[in-house]
Amino acid sequence: MESCFSMQNMGSLIQSSGAAIALVVMIMCAPIGINAVSTSREGNVEAQELVDAAEVESVCSSTLYPESCMASLSPYLTSSSKAKNEVRHIAVMVAMKEANRAFVHASAFFNQTNNRNVKIAVGDCVGLIDITKDQLSSSLCVLKRDEIGAREHSEVKTLLSAAITNMETCHDGVLEKSDGKSEAGLLKSVERVKVFASNCLAILVNSESNWVDKLALPSEPFKEEFPWWVSVADRRILQASANEVNADVVVAADGSGKFKTITEAINAAPAKSNKRYVIKVKKGTYKENVEVGKTKTNILLIGEGMDSTIVTASKNVIDGSTTFKSATFAVVGKGFMAQDIAFVNTAGPDKHQAVALRVGSDQSVFYRCKIQAYQDTLYTHSLRQFYRECTILGTVDFIFGNSAVVLQSCTVLPRKPGQNQKNAITAQGRTDPNQNTGISIHNCIIRADSDLAPVQRSFPTYLGRPWKEYSRTVYMQSSLSDVINPAGWLEWSGDFALKTLYYGEYKNTGAGSATGNRVKWAGFHVIQSSAEATKFTVDELIQGNEWLQAYGVDFIDGLTS
Repeated sequence: MESCFSMQNMGSLIQSSGAAIALVVMIMCAPIGINAVSTSREGNVEAQELVDAAEVESVCSSTLYPESCMASLSPYLTSSSKAKNEVRHIAVMVAMKEANRAFVHASAFFNQTNNRNVKIAVGDCVGLIDITKDQLSSSLCVLKRDEIGAREHSEVKTLLSAAITNMETCHDGVLEKSDGKSEAGLLKSVERVKVFASNCLAILVNSESNWVDKLALPSEPFKEEFPWWVSVADRRILQASANEVNADVVVAADGSGKFKTITEAINAAPAKSNKRYVIKVKKGTYKENVEVGKTKTNILLIGEGMDSTIVTASKNVIDGSTTFKSATFAVVGKGFMAQDIAFVNTAGPDKHQAVALRVGSDQSVFYRCKIQAYQDTLYTHSLRQFYRECTILGTVDFIFGNSAVVLQSCTVLPRKPGQNQKNAITAQGRTDPNQNTGISIHNCIIRADSDLAPVQRSFPTYLGRPWKEYSRTVYMQSSLSDVINPAGWLEWSGDFALKTLYYGEYKNTGAGSATGNRVKWAGFHVIQSSAEATKFTVDELIQGNEWLQAYGVDFIDGLTS
């Protein structure tokens, strides 16, 4: 994501850290344009008379953290009507300043700690905070446009939702590897970024409700195509076989391509490309951990079939990785697409968290892919994602994260877990009621994998459990086999989140779809209204009609009946 400010590139996040920290300190301490409200294109502002406390309280009343909101915004709000209209700009600037502080703190801590496990977790934080800075900067760029409509508001909500998720991931990762005592200062700094980003989101949502009309329901609910961000050219690619695609580079383990590894091909791809860059991966097993960084945008990785082109590794939490870093394949760069390829983590059920695929790529598409592991198979970390005709296998919480994601026409296969374990297909991680995130499983097939089917009565399988307080997941118009426990859903810990979550089922079929014996939680819903169900379609949950059409991928934008 590009910044609308002329901030310098931070370069390597951790290498040459002394110079990097010094650079960030200079940026952090420089005027960032939050000491008044009349902003210029460069981010500077003109001083004006400050508003009184009652007006600030009114602005902050809609947030989850009104006291921090008032304390952080009071010095910068002015009494002019223009100032009130620009309160969103100032809230984002405050969050940006705090993110700069957190980046300095995390970078310094990374270099000071001698604890290897903690160092791994803090390294994740450095990267996540860096991405968050970009997301906050991009949010401000959008908000400063002359005209802001529903699409722009949705864009900023997506970015701010992801920023909050990044800080939660950093926090959880550190506590995964430590007791948090030595890291208390870092965790406090990260918490402040999360709080300020949450304040931004609440202010935005509150202002949106005052003027943005509800988007119309899809006029063609049976229409099949990919969301709008899939271009016509990308559609042609996705609907073609690998042999028909003109690739920019070819990867082949046998040496017949330009590269032998996927990592080499990713590293050689152009940075911040606005054009689709196609990497063809020939059949074979590629034993590597691959990371597609934030500057590697608009990459299409196309294999020769989910059973023929396989990327595999075995990082896991038991052997020292964080959950975040355990992914066999991890992607952050915007607009990533993958087709006809398998992402596998072979760590096994006894190694606990071991991710096959982690995605923090906005407007990303996975088509005819296999995603296979045990616990925590698919980490739909953040931003907007779409999965079509994929096969996903796992055990505990094997589709988890806090993105806005639709899985459509996929096959979801619970596997035989470890001894005394239960399967939960989803563990959605929404922590803030204003986040526009959730998991939608639409027109899919859910049945036991071959290793679970003979013993499925010994290993209960549930549709999901609430990882975080505002967990949100729906199953719509899908086929649920008898592998699903009649209760449907599983507690995380006692009554945690049972009143604040949103779990829904709409017009599912199959032996496991009966809702008569489902949980009686306040947050569980048997959805009766098509208008309510439509909120979780491609068109509305991920604004698919706005980007998937541009990619050329088939999708159902609304409900199927």
